[in-house]
Amino acid sequence: MKENYRFYRGCYRIVRALVGVVYWLRVTGRENVPEGAAIVCANHSSMIDPFLIAFAFGIDCHMHIVAKVELFRIPVLSPILKKLGMISVDRDISDVTTIRNVLTYLKNGEKVLIFPEGTRTSEDDAISAKSGAVKIAERTKVPLIPVYLPRKKPLFSKVPIVIGETYTVENLSCRRSAEDYLKLAGVLMGKIKALNPLFRTGGGLV
Repeated sequence: MKENYRFYRGCYRIVRALVGVVYWLRVTGRENVPEGAAIVCANHSSMIDPFLIAFAFGIDCHMHIVAKVELFRIPVLSPILKKLGMISVDRDISDVTTIRNVLTYLKNGEKVLIFPEGTRTSEDDAISAKSGAVKIAERTKVPLIPVYLPRKKPLFSKVPIVIGETYTVENLSCRRSAEDYLKLAGVLMGKIKALNPLFRTGGGLV
């Protein structure tokens, strides 16, 4: 077992026990999780979201989370995040290092968590989804896993997390335009929203 994975498992158990006191997860769709490399994509509204998604996939899945570079500039926190296998991204530039790190983990058959919205947002459709995840999925031919979790998560409540069916982005012979990729990102967000149990029963989005 790799050293960073042992560290991940240790931190996982500690944080899972703490978070489990205030949030009770109700996970559906675990059967949709494939073996090997995949890009996990979810809606994002809270700092707790990456932890909840990691818990939904289980301790045997070393989830490599793409997080804003500002967190890696905190002296005490930075080495911990790196040892956990998290990936920094500078949202203001085209971050080649981030892409290289993501590709390395995917090449090794691991899973990477990317939030297509790029930042926390409290409402659906508040911002346009970024195209980074679909571009990488097209380039690597690895599947995308859409995941839904509610934007509102009151303390001491059940949190439904839905893992959707995987799908791949077709790698065309011709080059796609920036607008094409934004449309593909919109399709991805549509798949995430469609996993909302209330959305599927006509009760609206939460």
